[in-house]
Formats: sequence, structure tokens, C-alpha cells
Amino acid sequence: MAEKRKGRKRKEELYPNGDEKPEKPDPEEYKVAEWMKKNLPTKKTKFLNHNVEYFTGSKAVDALMESKWAKPVKEGEDPLFLTRMDAVEFLDKMLRHKFYHRAKKVPVSEQELKAKMKKKVKKDDKKEDEKSEDKKKKDEDAAESSHAEGKEGAQQDDREKKKKKIRLEMHLEQFFHDGLDAYVWLYDPIPFYYWLFGALVVLGAIAICMFPLWPPSVRMGVYYLSVAAAGFLMFIIALAIIRLIVFCLLWVLTIGQHHLWLFPNLTEDVGFFASFWPLYQYEYKGSEKKPSKKKKKDKDSDNEEEDDKTEKEDEEDEDAEDGEGDRSQGEDEHSAESKLDDERGAGTDRDRDSETESEGSSQQSQTGKDFEMVDKDEVKDS
Repeated sequence: MAEKRKGRKRKEELYPNGDEKPEKPDPEEYKVAEWMKKNLPTKKTKFLNHNVEYFTGSKAVDALMESKWAKPVKEGEDPLFLTRMDAVEFLDKMLRHKFYHRAKKVPVSEQELKAKMKKKVKKDDKKEDEKSEDKKKKDEDAAESSHAEGKEGAQQDDREKKKKKIRLEMHLEQFFHDGLDAYVWLYDPIPFYYWLFGALVVLGAIAICMFPLWPPSVRMGVYYLSVAAAGFLMFIIALAIIRLIVFCLLWVLTIGQHHLWLFPNLTEDVGFFASFWPLYQYEYKGSEKKPSKKKKKDKDSDNEEEDDKTEKEDEEDEDAEDGEGDRSQGEDEHSAESKLDDERGAGTDRDRDSETESEGSSQQSQTGKDFEMVDKDEVKDS
């Protein structure tokens, strides 16, 4: 309620007699508006479901104070804008003349952002996949960068996260304020080439209406051109019918296995020259050919012969392996027997040695001496 009252008071101050219709803009205002549209930085957003451009009030005042209107044109003449208040008053006058209007910045809540994101996810799943791949590539590139660059990138990301998204709403107090308020452009001048093309269209229509007044040579030339255009159109239609007939005949004769299109791009949404290239397109959509019975029998007989050969080779290999096994077993048995004989011979030698040792020990036990002197005669007698 307080804002409405302020708006009413402001209107009373601007229009004390109750006449709310503003005066027509001056030519100077149009010049300033065109200069601002070209040089003043703007941002794009949605306002009441419309894409609009807006600027901030303080930046507009700064730009005007640095423009040619803030400098004297001739010596002894004062410029249009001496102070910032002069620029504010002039911009307020332009606002009342509907060059732009004041809007209020409203921060967007997280719930609204989440709701919008859910809608976008349902509609643009493929786009998000592409963006995720691009982000992965960017992350890999960022990982390869230096540590200092990584810090700077992290700081920039933090700043971007801190920036809040806003939406615009109509402000109840419509006057210009030297601040951070948003001002939505209403002034949209028509470009010059629009006027030029419009004039050409009008002149062309008038010229066609005056066809009976044209010179005979010009009318004859137009007649030939129209006949050539009609002939070209009939040629395109005939070509489309012929390509369809060729396709149907080949399809019927081959039972749908062969597809042949002449000028496949003739009816596609492509350029003029691209519609006549390539000249033809051929596709084979039939199943693979089945082998005949004779070939099958030949293949079966060949396979049987190969199987017999492989079986014989396997049997020969098995016999050779058995022979080698028997030989190896015989050799093993022979080596085992030789080992036993050696052990037995070693055992007999050990027994003999033990017997001689026992006899010597018995002799020593009988005499009680380690050795005994024997004569030659006794040795001979023994």
C-alpha cells in the first residue's frame, strides 16, 4: 500500500493538472536513445514471458557523462549534461515518453530453479549428455593445467555460484533513479533495410499490376520465362513419377529384395543442387542365399573324408604313444633291476668285510694282543 501511495504522489508531482498524457519526444531524445541502444551494455532476460533487454540506471548515467553531450559543442555554449542530476532528469523525461520502463529485480528461489530444472531435464536429456561430456573434457584439461591456474578457476567458480539469478517484475514507482535498478527497453527502432525491402515489394506489386502497359519486347521475354518455369516444373513432376515407377517395377520383380532410387534427394528438404545428387541409390535387403542340395552332399562327403583322415591320424598317434610308453616302461624296469643287483652286490661285500672283521676280532680276543709274531715255517704249514 505504501508503494502505491508513493506512486500516486509521484504521478501528482509529474502531472499536477491530472493530464497523464506525456508530450511527444524531442528529436534530441531520439538521438540519445539510438546512441544508448548502440553503446550502452544491456542484458537479456524474460519479463512477463517475453524476451527483453534491460540496463542499469547508474551505468546509463555514467555513459551519458562520458558522451559527446557532456562536452560543449561550441565555445561559450553549455553542454546538455553538466552534472549527473541533469542526466538523471533527461533520462526521467525519456522514461515518461515510454522509451523504457522501470522494473524491479526479484531473486529467484531455489525451489523455482529446481522446478524449472526438472522440466528442462525431461525435455533436454540428450543436450545434458552432450554438456556432461564437454564438462568432463574441460575438467581433464583443467587438471593438466598448473596449480595457480587451478586456484584461479576455483575462485571464478565460487563467484559464479555466489551470483544469484533474478527475474524482473513491474515496478510501481515509474521514475528514473541513479542506482542499480533495471530499466527495460521499449524503444525498438526499425532498421533501414526493412524500409528498403518494403519499398521494393510495393514497387514490384505495382509493376506487375501495370503489365498491359509494358513494351511488347519485355512482355514477350516474360512470357518465355514463364513458359520455361512451367516446363521445368513439369519436368520435376515427371522425373518424380518415373523414379517411383522404376522403384516399384524392380521391387515387384525381385520380391522386395532390391531397392533402386533415381535421384534419392529429389523430394528431400535440401538445396537445389543437392536434390540432384547422388544420381542413384541402391540397397540390397534380401536374405543370404541357401546352398543347394548337391553342394550340401559334396560338403558332407568332404567333411566325412576329413573326419576319417583325422580319426586315422589320431589312432596312429595313439599307437606311437603306446609303443613309446612300453619302451619307457621296459627301460624303467631294466634300470630298476640293475639297481637291485648293485644293491645286492654291495650287500655281499659288506657281509664279507664284516666276516673278516669278526674273524680278526675273534683272533684278537683269543690272544689278547693286537698283533703276533709268526715264523715262516708256521705260515707255510698253515
